[in-house]
Amino acid sequence: MMACAKIKAGDAELLDQSRIKIVAAGDNKFEAAQCRQCADAKCVMNCPSGALTKNLANGVVDWNADICVNCLLCTVGCAFGGITYEASVGHVAKCDTCGGDPACVKACKSGALGYVTTAAIYNRYGGHEDLFAPGLAACQGCNSELMIRHTLRRVGRNVVVAAPPGCIPGMGTVGYNGKAGAKVPIFHPLLTNTASMLAGLKRTYERKGRGDVVALALAGDGGASDVGFQSLSGAAERGEHILFLCFDNEGYMNTGMQASSATSYGSWTSTTPVGDKLQGKRTDAKNLPMVMMMHNAAYVATASSVFMEDFYQKLDKALEASKQGFAYLHLYAPCPSGWRFPSGLTIDVCRLMVECNFVTLWEYTPDGGLAFTRPVDKPKPLESYLKAIGKYRHLANEQVDRIKKLLEDRLALLTRFQR
Repeated sequence: MMACAKIKAGDAELLDQSRIKIVAAGDNKFEAAQCRQCADAKCVMNCPSGALTKNLANGVVDWNADICVNCLLCTVGCAFGGITYEASVGHVAKCDTCGGDPACVKACKSGALGYVTTAAIYNRYGGHEDLFAPGLAACQGCNSELMIRHTLRRVGRNVVVAAPPGCIPGMGTVGYNGKAGAKVPIFHPLLTNTASMLAGLKRTYERKGRGDVVALALAGDGGASDVGFQSLSGAAERGEHILFLCFDNEGYMNTGMQASSATSYGSWTSTTPVGDKLQGKRTDAKNLPMVMMMHNAAYVATASSVFMEDFYQKLDKALEASKQGFAYLHLYAPCPSGWRFPSGLTIDVCRLMVECNFVTLWEYTPDGGLAFTRPVDKPKPLESYLKAIGKYRHLANEQVDRIKKLLEDRLALLTRFQR
């Protein structure tokens, strides 16, 4: 509040003129009353004079003092207390994000405040052609379909795509009923040779003077951590100029929800059932992103669809790195069908994965080392994530404790690689 007051009123002590307020939320808890810059802003809808408008360029709800009539209908429409009447100045006031460099975010040492620029992604890539057919047959709520569409919007047409057996070709990306499912060159390698076959194509393009063609793999965790690992490891060791994306849904979901080496401990799958003799998967998941980091690849990163800015930044870096070496991007892809949660909660589950530190988002380069891109200093209870997902609902307390210990050890190990 003090940082905001200093910028807006010129005096950090004039807290009544801060655009962000801290209000009581009951049970000794507090929350911020501030403008959320809503996509469907009720204040804009309620404004009879047109003083409030949604800026499509930056996502900010702008306020025009010259035509505002101070009717205060906007304050009634806002459920977040984001626009209020300031008696000391005689008009309403709201956050304008300080022109894209909010002072409150810079002043917040705990990381509770952040500045999200998702609108910039839409403005830059929203008009780009969707390079997959609209009628793909993915399950409802499929996170992988969402991310492959985003990926090709960013990569563009100058690409050749490898899609090994799994959910991604299973939904029709490589074709169905004699029709292509993608608008770019795409092929269906074996599970065992995805990276090696793609590397051969890339070398052929380079010899023909077309080295600018992006060689892109869209694989599942089975095609990366299990059956396809030998070709993936070899391509990384050789420094092949390809970009390999692993969509990790923790199992072979396309063929009946069987476990893979990426399936997390305790998970129910069709090959690790729950009963008197077995309580889900008995072994821990392979930490494939760290394995790829130990290959000293040109770029390695983890990403989640809940942080699209982070994903796009990493995709940009991975594309650039793949021009000179091997780039690997590991996308966490919760599966509603295989994990047993409602399809409308996919993004919520993605968020819980990160907020509970079940997964961590980071990036690695040989020169820069490892850096956390979305650190979670105060994670939510792990139980809030586990209880949201059907494949974990059978877990006993000792199994939950083991998972907690595993996550603590994994985070500590990653931290050792920080520079």
